[in-house]
Amino acid sequence: MIPRKLVALATGLAALLLSTATLAQDQSILNKVLDSGTLRVGTTGDFNPMSFKDPETKEYMGHQIDAAKQLATDMGVEVEFVPTDWKTLINGVVAGKYDIVMTGTSMTVTRAKAAGYTIPWGRTGYLPLTRGEIADRFKSWDDINQPDVTVGYNLGTSFADFVKLRLPNAKVKEVESPARDWQELLAGRVDVTVSSILEAGKLSSTHETLAIPFQKVANSLPLSFIAPQSDHVWLGFLNNWMRIKHEGGYFKSLNEKWGIQGQD
Repeated sequence: MIPRKLVALATGLAALLLSTATLAQDQSILNKVLDSGTLRVGTTGDFNPMSFKDPETKEYMGHQIDAAKQLATDMGVEVEFVPTDWKTLINGVVAGKYDIVMTGTSMTVTRAKAAGYTIPWGRTGYLPLTRGEIADRFKSWDDINQPDVTVGYNLGTSFADFVKLRLPNAKVKEVESPARDWQELLAGRVDVTVSSILEAGKLSSTHETLAIPFQKVANSLPLSFIAPQSDHVWLGFLNNWMRIKHEGGYFKSLNEKWGIQGQD
């Protein structure tokens, strides 16, 4: 027979684990969102076609904005978009300024040290962007990694890490949000910016002077939403929501709507 003390100990341990799980559920963002009726979404509004503002209405729109609205609808709550920028978006989610980041973020080790990621909804890669008048100078990434080439990037983006690691010989120009690196390119203050397969095509078609000098994609990365690292209940819910949406074809349709290429 099992000793009574051992049975009592096991029963107490089970009760403790149950109460701990219940407490985690009660304190999770999931319950806070359901109780308040509002999902707070951090977004940058400067990343077309992911998250940008309609020039006339000033309302947020884009791939990630649609996904945020769908998440809120499925949860039965309203969505509130909270402005952030690339340099501070991780600090914002850690500080509780918003419940989730939905703006077209890629997974990086640097970000993963401080914040949690959902399972990926897609993937991205990097392409160079330059001015058409000097595009012939660049046939490969090696041509960009030269001392006489100035590369611009926005602080806080995954492009910053890529430039430092892969283009160490080039001169760099760091750009603070809300300004964008491609604006420096248009102004002639940099020779190249590193863009993504999500944005490069849109920028080169919108601005006639911009061009993609070659199509060798570098640094393939998963695309995911960001949430607080320690809230496993919230992350678990978000991951389950994403699995349901993936299986139902939601993200495939969303990618087609916004012209997102290179996805499964």
